[in-house]
Amino acid sequence: MQRKTLIVGATSAIASEVAQICASRGDQLFLVGRDPQKLSALVSSLGDSVLGSESCDLDEFDQAEARVARWLEQLGGVDRALIAHGYLGDQQRSEREFEYAQKIIGTNFVSAVSLLMPLANVFEAQGHGHLAAITSVAGERGRPRNYTYGASKSGLTSYLEGLRSRLYRQGVRVHNLKLGPVDTPMSAGHPQNFLWGKKRPVAHGIVRAMERRWHTSYLPRSWTAVMSIVRVLPEFVFQRFGFLAGR
Repeated sequence: MQRKTLIVGATSAIASEVAQICASRGDQLFLVGRDPQKLSALVSSLGDSVLGSESCDLDEFDQAEARVARWLEQLGGVDRALIAHGYLGDQQRSEREFEYAQKIIGTNFVSAVSLLMPLANVFEAQGHGHLAAITSVAGERGRPRNYTYGASKSGLTSYLEGLRSRLYRQGVRVHNLKLGPVDTPMSAGHPQNFLWGKKRPVAHGIVRAMERRWHTSYLPRSWTAVMSIVRVLPEFVFQRFGFLAGR
């Protein structure tokens, strides 16, 4: 049986790897991305696996419901859906310019919710499927390095938690994919250490998580242990030690 998979934010480095993995196992895909040239190249590379694609501005929240309906009509249904788009932004600029902070929050939280809402209703009506969104370990604690981005991902985590409980009895699985830093163009220029992941293994982890009953997955998996410690550290520890605060 061919699974029908929707990937939103498909032109990101990680999501494009996910698309390639899904195509290689026989999924039928609908791909959505912001950059038309990158999207066209990805669609060409995947051939007949792609039933449709659309390039659009995902911050046009008022168009989300109609777009989801159009995408699923072209795909002919949906078994898996992944919300993978996001915007890291510049933390210090977000502290000075409200409109810029609003953009970070809008892309990472409001845009995701505008798509999750109609998708959840479709999954609820059909009574099966896997619905997933990429969040971040940055949403676990507020740190000076990236607290605007972290707050938006924390909000998305809470939304997914409520959605998961709502849809559980209908047989729909909702997955929170908490990524640590990954070596991609989005993170270019940031200093790296041994905790950084590579996009291909992380993409495999995403696909694997969406096939299981795991509601929360840390990727790379080493972040599971790291965050179990970070979550319980007193706030004053972050305030006193710069390497934890990250600024």
